[in-house]
Amino acid sequence: MNDKLICKAAEPICFTGFQWNWDMNKEPQPIFFPSCHSISFQSQGVLEFSIGKFRYFELNRPEDAILRHISSNVSFVIFQIHSQYQNTTVSFSHTLLPNTSGTGTDKGLVSILRPEESMCTWYLETLDSKPVQNLAIPLSYSERDPVPGGCNLEFDLDIDPNIYLEYNFFDTTIKFAPANLGYARGTDPLPCDIGTGRDSRWRLLYDVYQYFLPENDLTQEGLLEHLQRMAEVPQVKANAIKVVTLTANDKTSVSFSSLRGQGVIYNVIVRDPLLNTSAAYVPAHTYACSFEAKEDNCSSLGRVSTKVFFTLFALLGLFICFFGHRFWKTELFFIGFIFMGFFFYILITRLTLIKYDVRLILTAVTGSVGGILLVAAWWRFGILTFCMLCVGLVLGFLISSVTFFTPLGNLKVFHDDGVFWVTFSCIAVLIPVVFMGCLRILNILTCGFIGSYSVVLAFDSYLYTSLSYITLNVLKRALNVDFHRAFTNVPFQTNDFIILAVWGMLAVSGITLQIRRERGRPFFPPHPYKLWKRERERRVTNILDPSYHIPPLKERLYGRLTQIKEFFQKEQPAGERTPLLL
Repeated sequence: MNDKLICKAAEPICFTGFQWNWDMNKEPQPIFFPSCHSISFQSQGVLEFSIGKFRYFELNRPEDAILRHISSNVSFVIFQIHSQYQNTTVSFSHTLLPNTSGTGTDKGLVSILRPEESMCTWYLETLDSKPVQNLAIPLSYSERDPVPGGCNLEFDLDIDPNIYLEYNFFDTTIKFAPANLGYARGTDPLPCDIGTGRDSRWRLLYDVYQYFLPENDLTQEGLLEHLQRMAEVPQVKANAIKVVTLTANDKTSVSFSSLRGQGVIYNVIVRDPLLNTSAAYVPAHTYACSFEAKEDNCSSLGRVSTKVFFTLFALLGLFICFFGHRFWKTELFFIGFIFMGFFFYILITRLTLIKYDVRLILTAVTGSVGGILLVAAWWRFGILTFCMLCVGLVLGFLISSVTFFTPLGNLKVFHDDGVFWVTFSCIAVLIPVVFMGCLRILNILTCGFIGSYSVVLAFDSYLYTSLSYITLNVLKRALNVDFHRAFTNVPFQTNDFIILAVWGMLAVSGITLQIRRERGRPFFPPHPYKLWKRERERRVTNILDPSYHIPPLKERLYGRLTQIKEFFQKEQPAGERTPLLL
C-alpha cells in the first residue's frame, strides 16, 4: 500500500484508505477502500493514538482518530471507544454504513492490516447535543491470536468484536459473535463453517468475565477508570471474575441477574488452546437502569411505596426479633403476612398487568388478611403443630435462599427449574422437621433471623446492598420463566459487610434475649379458645363474681349508642313541673 499519490491516467490510486478514480473527462471521485480502514481529508480534527495506551477526550464534533507506526508483526488492530450512557459512533469512513460502523456506549472495530501497512484511521462522531466524555484505546494482535467476531453471521459488521447487551428487571443478557483463527497479513481468513476439526475455529474457547464497580458509584470518572481494567487480556484475568467457559458448540449468549443501580462490566476472552494465545472482545457495561428516564432512573432508584412498605415491615420485624416469642399472636400475624403476601404477589404479577404500586398495596392488604387468618386459626383451634409448621417453613425458606445465594446456586445442574425447586423445597421442609422436637428453639430462631432480615430489606430500599438478593433472586425465578438461565453473582463490598454485621448482631441479640427471658416459663401460651370458654362458664355459675353482673355485650353496645345519641340531642326547654306527692 503506497502512502504517496501516484498519478496515472485511467488508473485508481490508493491514498491511506481511498482510491481516486482519475478520468480525463470527469472530476476525481474518492472511493472507499475498506482494507485500508481510513478516512477522507474533510475531518475537522485529528486525535493521535498509540498502541495499548488509553486516551480520554471530549467529543462534541466529528473527529478523525489516527494510529501510526504499527509494527510489521501486527496482524489486526481493535479500536474501541467507551462512554457512560451517551452514544458514540465509530466508523471506517465518513459515510456511515451498517457494515462499516457502530453506534453505542461500548463500540469497537477490527482493522485487518495489509502487507506493509503501518497506519490506521477511524472516524468518530456523536449525535448527542451535549459533549460526550470518551475513553478509547487501540489494541494490536498478531497472526497467532484469534480474531474476535471473525465468524460473525448475526450482526451487521463483517468482523464484529462487540458484546451486545440487553437488560430488563429480571436478567441481563450478553451476546457476541464467534471468533475465527488468526491469519497473517495478505492471506485469506480460514473458512468458518468448513470442518470442525482441530485445525478450525471449533477448537476455540470463550471465557466470560464479570467485573463489579464500587457500590453506589454512578460517576462517569469511576466507570471510565475501571473500564481500563477490562480491555486487555492480562488485566481482565487479574481483576474480573470468570463466570463460565463456553466451547464453540455452545450458544454465544450468557444471562446474568440484573442488579439495578449497580455498575457491571462484562468481557469475553477467546482462547486458542492449541497455540496458547488469546484475544479480548470489546467490554460492555450496564447499570440495569436508565440515566435519561424521567422517573425511576439510576439516580432515583427505589419508589416511595417500596420505602414505606419495607420500613413498616422492618419495624414489625424488629419487634418480632426481640419480643416475638412473648407476643405469640403478633408473631403469628407476622408469619401469616409473609406467607400470604409472598404467594399473592407472585400470583398477581404473573396473571395481571397491574402497576407496581397497586400490586404492593394489594399485597399488603392480602398479607394482613393472611396474618389475621393464622391468628384466628390459633385462637379457635389451638393447633400448635400447624402454626409451628408455618413458622418453620418461613425459616426454611430463608435458609434455602441463603444456600442458593452462594456459588452453589450457579452450578449447571440448578439451571434446570425442576431440580432447583425440588432441592429448594426439600431444604425448606427439612428445617421444621429437624426442630420438631424443640419447637420453642425453632420459634425463637425464626424470630431472630426473619425479624432481623426484614431490617436488611429496609436498608436496601434506601441504600443498595447485595444481601437483598438472597430472597429477591428466588422471587425473580418464581416470576420469570427465563431466569433459570441467569448467573446470580453479586458484589460483596464494604456496605454489604457492614449490613451483614448488623444483621448478625440483631439476630444473635434477639435470640439470646428471648432464650434468657423465657427460661422457666411455659413453652407456649395455652389454647385461647379453651381459656375463653372456661372463663365464660365460670362467670355464668359464680354469682359472687363481679363480672357475673356485667350485661351481655349486645346490651352494653346498645347502651353506649344510646349515650352517644343523648349527647348530640338538644336540651329540652325548662317548663312547669308538677311536684311528686309522697
